[in-house]
Amino acid sequence: MITSEDVCMEECKLNDKSLYPAMKEAILRRLDNSRELSNQELKDCIEEELKKRDKAGLLSFQARKQYAERLFSAFREFGVLQELIEDDGVTEILVNGPMHIFYEKEGRLKLFPKTFSGEEELADLIQTICAGGNRMVNEASPIVDTRLSDGSRVNIVLHPISLDGSSISIRKFSKEPMNMQKLLQYGSLSEEITLFLQKAVKAGYNIFISGGTGSGKTTFLNALSEYIPEEERVITIEDSAELQLNKIPNLVRLETRAAGFNGVNSIGIRDLIRTALRMRPSRLIVGECRGPEAIDLLSANNTGHSGMGTGHANSTRDMIGRLETMVLMGMEIPVSAIRGQIASGIDLFIHLGRLRDKSRKLLEIAELEGVVDGEIRLNTLYRFQETEEKEGIIQGIWEKTGELLHREKWEAAGF
Repeated sequence: MITSEDVCMEECKLNDKSLYPAMKEAILRRLDNSRELSNQELKDCIEEELKKRDKAGLLSFQARKQYAERLFSAFREFGVLQELIEDDGVTEILVNGPMHIFYEKEGRLKLFPKTFSGEEELADLIQTICAGGNRMVNEASPIVDTRLSDGSRVNIVLHPISLDGSSISIRKFSKEPMNMQKLLQYGSLSEEITLFLQKAVKAGYNIFISGGTGSGKTTFLNALSEYIPEEERVITIEDSAELQLNKIPNLVRLETRAAGFNGVNSIGIRDLIRTALRMRPSRLIVGECRGPEAIDLLSANNTGHSGMGTGHANSTRDMIGRLETMVLMGMEIPVSAIRGQIASGIDLFIHLGRLRDKSRKLLEIAELEGVVDGEIRLNTLYRFQETEEKEGIIQGIWEKTGELLHREKWEAAGF
C-alpha cells in the first residue's frame, strides 16, 4: 500500500530546482503560439513530458497525478497556492520566499507544508498574478499592489528588495459580499446600531471608517453600502478595486494606475477624486485614505457631495490626527483650518477593532460635534464594553452613550 509519505518522497524526486525550469521550457516549446491551447491539450502535454522524465517508472500513479496537477496550476492557475485560494476558510495567504508559505484560517496563522520548487516558479506566479490585474512588476518597479479576479487584494515585493525571496501577501475576499445581517450573526455589532446606521446612510451622512490592519474596514464599508438608495449615482475610488457594491445600479468604479513604459503616466487617488466631481456623483466612496487625497475628500464632502471612506488608525481620536497629517502632506495650511474642514466634512466616525480572541467588532461610533477652543470635540454615540471572557470568547454589549446632535440631514430624510 502506498502511503502519503511515499507519495511525498516520490514527489520530492521531481521537485528539485532543475526540474521545474526544464519541464517549463519543454512544455513552452511545444505550445503553439498561433492559438490558445485548451486545458486538456495542456494536461496531455504535461503527462507526456512526465513520462519522458520517469522512464524507469519510479513514480506511482498518485504521485504522477499530483505533480501533473501542480504543473497545470502553474500554467493556468496559482500553482502551489491553488489549494489555499480554493479554500473558503482561508482569509490570508503570505509567501515569504519560495520555501515558506503561511496562511490564516479561523484567525490563526499556520505554516503551509508545500513549497515552490525555487525562485523561478515563484517569479512565474507573480507575473501571472500581475498580468491578470493589469499591473507590471520588474526590477525597475519591484513593488506592486494588485488584485485577483475575485477582488482579493495582493501586495508583491520582488527579490532582492525582499531579501529572502520574493514576497506575496494575499488578502482573500469572500465569494459572497458581506452584509449587515451576517455581521449581526457574527456578533460584530448590535441590532440597534444596525438600524441607526441604516438611517444615517440613507440620510446622506458623511461617514469615515477607521481601524487597524485586518479589523474589517473594507468589509464593513461593503456591508454599509447596501443601505445606499438605489436612485443615487455612486462613484468609488480605490488603489486596487476591492469594494463589491453589487446592489447599486448607477455605479462607476475608478482605479489608480501606476506609471509604466512608453510614457504611460501615473493616475493617483487625487486625480480620480477631481475627475469624479465632474461626473455628477450623488455619493463618493474612497476605498482608503493614505495621503494628501484626504483634503480632496474633505473638500468634496464640504461641497454638497455625500462621502464615505476608510483609514488606518488605533482609535477615532488617532484617526483625526492622521487626517490632519495627511492633509498637510498635500498643502501647508493652518491646523485650525484643517480641523474646521474635518469637523464640517465628516459627520460620523465608525471605529472597528480586532480583539484578542480574533473577533472583529464595531468599537465606537462618534459624531463630530464641532471645533471648540481650537480642538475637535467628539460626541460618542455608541461604545463597545467588554463584560466577560468565556472559553476564550469575548462577550460584551454596545452602550448608547449619547444622542445625535446634528439632526438636519436626519430630519430632512424624514426620520
